[in-house]
Amino acid sequence: MAAALWRRGWRFRWRAPAAAGRVRGAAGPAAAGQRNYDLLVIGGGSGGLACAKEAAQWGRKVAVVDYVEPSPRGTRWGLGGTCVNVGCIPKKLMHQAALLGGQIRDAHHYGWEVTHPVPHNWRKMAEAVQNHVKSLNWGHRVQLQDRKVEYFNIKASFVNKHTVCGVTKGGKETLLSADHIVIATGGRPKYPLHVEGALEYGITSDDIFWLKESPGKTLVVGASYVALECAGFLSGLGLDTTVMMRSIPLRGFDQQMASLVTEHMESHGTQFLRGCTPLQVRRLPDGCLQVIWEDRVSGREDMGTFDTVLWAIGRVPETRSLNLEKAGVKTNPDNEKIVVDAQEATSVPHIYAIGDVAER
Repeated sequence: MAAALWRRGWRFRWRAPAAAGRVRGAAGPAAAGQRNYDLLVIGGGSGGLACAKEAAQWGRKVAVVDYVEPSPRGTRWGLGGTCVNVGCIPKKLMHQAALLGGQIRDAHHYGWEVTHPVPHNWRKMAEAVQNHVKSLNWGHRVQLQDRKVEYFNIKASFVNKHTVCGVTKGGKETLLSADHIVIATGGRPKYPLHVEGALEYGITSDDIFWLKESPGKTLVVGASYVALECAGFLSGLGLDTTVMMRSIPLRGFDQQMASLVTEHMESHGTQFLRGCTPLQVRRLPDGCLQVIWEDRVSGREDMGTFDTVLWAIGRVPETRSLNLEKAGVKTNPDNEKIVVDAQEATSVPHIYAIGDVAER
């Protein structure tokens, strides 16, 4: 989509770069040291990288800015966005690890003399997964360099409709201006801040793939595909895993298929708490987490102890720190997503938004 976006229209509307020291439409003379581009992409995920590389191939001067705000647990990662670092790629690798465990357990039926039980080493698996992800981070850096796309590991926010200010981890500021800007910042997992102890003691999909040690007995709160995928590979790795669902699984999907998924998971050891909502999480003296929840049908409270609580209750767009109001970019007040038209253009004609941060 991002690459097609550039091919479809932008290259035909592009004009010669503005005179030195100015970007066309900027509020005034460029600040000392300010860098100017034809295209500036905010966000180094799948959409942003594809867009930047395609534009560079058409001879445009392009820059990508990307910065990962550490999760509440302090987890951070490199270039590539959610899919590469905390989504599709590590999830598929851990799912494959779980499938291999199932094949080992079935092997004796086919004549393989495998001594049981076969233990799983989380630390070794995690190291292999994380090393693979880091190699992808490096690969994206090399691809940008090969296409002469400048990369900045800075956190960007708008100064005006043509200029952003980027801040490094050490606090150094850089001003970047461009004729066209693409916002591709994606989203991050949501925490249930109304639940006491949720932020202090819980983790999300931003953390599970980067844990050095096994999460142990895990409570997964949520019934989205993220929740069920994580619960699935945790169960497959032999961990005691429970899914807490407020209502139905896989809302928005065909419910006959959703039922088949949960039935299959239950038959392979995943436990389900249906019609329940968490009320409190607190750490016990032995280090375990005590979770108190409400059964929405009976109205009664219940509790259980777990080693890890994983929140998988949805995602929010990464728009809050962009200072979009300074550029005049409109968002949906209900979900904070950037409103775009059929061409991915925002309320400001030369600013576009793509991917999970955008909404038509």
